[in-house]
Order: sequence, then structure tokens, then C-alpha cells
Amino acid sequence: MSVDARSGAILERLLALHPKRIDLVLDRIERLLGQLGHPERKLPPVIHVAGTNGKGSVCAFSRAILEAQGLRVHVYTSPHLVHYHERIRLAGQLISEGELSATLAECERVNDGAPITFFEITTAAALLAFSRHPADALVLEVGLGGKYDATNVIARPRVTVITPVGLDHQEFLGTSIADIAAEKAGIIKSGVPVIVGPQEDIPGDVISRRADALSAPFYAFGQDFFAHQEHGRLVYQDTESLLDLPMPRLAGRHQIENAAVAIAALRRGGGGWGRDDAIERGLRTVEWPARLQRLSHGPLIDAAPKGAEVWLDGGHNPHGGAAVARAMADFEEKAEKPLYLICGMLKTKDAVGFLSSFKGLARHVTTVPIEGEAASLGAGGLYDAARASGLDASPADDLEDAMMQVAAWSRARPGEGPPRILICGSLYLAGVVLAENG
Repeated sequence: MSVDARSGAILERLLALHPKRIDLVLDRIERLLGQLGHPERKLPPVIHVAGTNGKGSVCAFSRAILEAQGLRVHVYTSPHLVHYHERIRLAGQLISEGELSATLAECERVNDGAPITFFEITTAAALLAFSRHPADALVLEVGLGGKYDATNVIARPRVTVITPVGLDHQEFLGTSIADIAAEKAGIIKSGVPVIVGPQEDIPGDVISRRADALSAPFYAFGQDFFAHQEHGRLVYQDTESLLDLPMPRLAGRHQIENAAVAIAALRRGGGGWGRDDAIERGLRTVEWPARLQRLSHGPLIDAAPKGAEVWLDGGHNPHGGAAVARAMADFEEKAEKPLYLICGMLKTKDAVGFLSSFKGLARHVTTVPIEGEAASLGAGGLYDAARASGLDASPADDLEDAMMQVAAWSRARPGEGPPRILICGSLYLAGVVLAENG
């Protein structure tokens, strides 16, 4: 992942301020925001989005629908794929290099060397930039957890959203699904509507109890609003109306649920958000790279077998793996093609849990290290995880070597026709792919 040289140099210095022991608290960012004049109090209405999987897609749908309505929208998401600027969108445009570097430098100067995490100080910079540009809404994605996440300094958002909760980041959020759900539920505010995506029973109960304790109006998928595919259309229904909509531009059945969550959040957020015509246009125009994105050009495509489909997805935990595997199964049902995976993951992720969803679906997994990432699980370690998942696998030196191996496997089975290739396992790997094939 890359940044411009000016902002890149500042970001490198900010990394050095990181506390030696990571403790999830809000004290550091609240101190800095106070020194900056409390930009978090000078923002447009906020849609605050937490969850384990799908929160980025919900942010993308929310932005697309609001912009289709002619509204100016700030967006804050993480991580970035190629350029750091992707994290901060000001009234529809990515932050400029000049403003990014100037805002980061201002936060660095005001912080004056005090211990603060990289995400905290860069979030403060984003909030400062947002406060200086007029907009009609701010779509704010949680970075990690919720209760003690740096974004959780907004006293009263317009609406909060919690997408499906699963096991991830256990080293910070707790080892049980209930603990993790409690952290996510920490963004719920007294009296503020909370929209909840599909949940297993335990996290659903944790979130609903927190909402009840805070008298926060609670709207749950499958209970207060619904969505499904019917005759190639998306049918959305809540207690007020039924909408016949186009299928989302983003692929995968899980995107039906993500779209529904965004629609519910906008409709319950008030202020005239989420007009029917804007919802339809937003579903047709939404963009969110590396979420079942089909690649069409670049060196990797040139090296792929002729006629192959090449897909890219950044899902990196068991819940995300299951969602992508379901999408691949749906593709297989529509058009049979042998599925090959090219997979790279971080050491901190549950590789066996992620890959297990592809057992019986993927023909072969080629494992790769993630270029430039010190926390990358080596191709050999990931190969062991793939084998433990019951998958046939082989390690590769890099993406190019992996694609050459897939091409060789495909040539060895000419009767099967062109393959379907999924590059997966990490947003960091996705960033490398997009940088090389953008």
C-alpha cells in the first residue's frame, strides 16, 4: 500500500508515537481533539457503522444512495487498498495530497510527541478535515471494535449500524462472540436508532440488550426489515413499505443483506434520507473495490489461462470466507467452471477457519506471501493451513508464480474449460493486486 511522499513521511513519523502497550481507551484521542478545538462537534449528521463483516459495503451503499439523492457525503473507512487517501472522502472527492499532508502535520504539531496510536491521530486528522468542509452526511466506519474505537467520539450520531458480528481481532476484543458483540455494541447511543444486520443468537441478544438499556430504537434484519432476491430483483420490506429494486452492483448474496442494512439505516435516520429513486440509483452505481471485484486487465490477467474469470476479494475471517464461498457456489450454479484459489493471509488471522468454507468447492489453493507486509503468513504456513482445511494446495513465491501454477493446473485438465480464479484472504493482498493491475 502506498502514499504520496509528503504524507507518507508524516505517517511514518506518526507510527513512532504508538504506545508500547496497546490499551483500548479514548483518552488519547479525546485529549488531541480538545487541543484541536473539538472538530468532532462540528460535523454533519453521522451514520456510525461497526461490525465484523460487511461494514465497508454498508458504508459504500450508504454513500452511493445519499449521493444519488444529490447530497454531499463525507466518508471515513479503513484500511486503504493502494493509497492512504482512500480512507478520507470529502463531500464526494478523495482528500487531496496537499490537504492530507497539511492536516496530518497540524495534528502532529498539536499532539507534540505525546503517545497516541496511529489510528487515533489519523482519525483525528480525518475529523478535522471533515469539520472544515460542508456536507450533508458523514458515513463513519469503525476501525476496530466499537466501544473504545477512535471513531466513537461522536456524542450523538444520526443513526448507528452493527453489521454481522463474528470472531476476529480476538487479541483486542475478547475470545468469545459475546465479548466481541459487546465491544461492537459500544457505539450505541441513548435514544439513537440502531440498525442491526443478520446476527447469530448470542451477538444478537447482546446487542439488543444494550439497545434496550439505552432506550435506543432497535431495528433488526429478519425482524423489522427484510430483503431477498426474486426474479432477478431485490425485494426490500420494512414496517412502512415494500420496494422492488434492482440487484446491487456488488456481487454476492451477502450484498443483498448489506444493501438492506444501508437502506434501513437511511430510512430510519430521518432527514429525508433514502428516497426510493435514490435507493434504486445507488444500488446500480455503488462501487467498493476488492469485494468480489472482477478483474479485467493487467499483468495477472495476461498470465491467467485464456478465458478465465479472475475475481478479487479481501475477506479474511471465517465469516467472510463463508460469504465469499457462497458467492462462488452461486456462480458455479449459474456457470460451471473449476475454481482455483490464490490465497495470502496475515499471521493474526484464522487461516484454517477461512479456508474451510471452500472444502468441496475449490479444486486447488495456491498460497502466497503478501508482498511488503511483515505480518504476512508465509506461503508454507498457509499451505499447512490449507491442507488442514482439507484442500489440495501448493505454495508459490509470489502472485505471478501463483498464476503460472494455476495456468499449469488448468492446462493439465483441458476438458474442464477455462477456470474461475479467486484471489483472496486479505485486504493487504488485494491492495497489492490492485496496485499491480489498476
